[in-house]
Amino acid sequence: MQRAHRLRRGTDFDRVRASRRSWAHPLLICYASPADGIGLPRIGIAVGRRVGNAVVRNQVKRRIREAVRTFYGKIQPGVDLVLIARPAASKAGYADLAGAVGSLIERAAAKPVGSKSPTDGPAQS
Repeated sequence: MQRAHRLRRGTDFDRVRASRRSWAHPLLICYASPADGIGLPRIGIAVGRRVGNAVVRNQVKRRIREAVRTFYGKIQPGVDLVLIARPAASKAGYADLAGAVGSLIERAAAKPVGSKSPTDGPAQS
C-alpha cells in the first residue's frame, strides 16, 4: 500500500478505535472512523503477539495487506479503518483472510461512517 493509504501513528489507531464502530469476523476485527480532513481512505493493520511469533505476525500482515489492496476501491473516501488480526488468522490461508477482509469492508461500507440510523438518538417531533 502507498504511504498515503496507511495509518502510521499510534494516535490515529487510538482515534479510530475510540470511535467504537466495529465489525467482527472470526479472523479479524474492523474499526471505522471518519478521517481527519484527508479525503483518501486509510487503513491500519495491527497484529498482536497473541497471533504468533514475529515471523507469523509478519506473514499475517502481508496477507492482510494484499487482501486490502484487492478491496481498496470499495472503501468510501474520508474513512479510516483499522484491521486487527485475531489468533485464528495465523492458521488461515490467504483466501480465508481475503474473504474476511472483503466481508468486513463491505459491512463497514454499507453504512456511511458518521451517519446515524433512525433508531440512534432521541426521536424527532
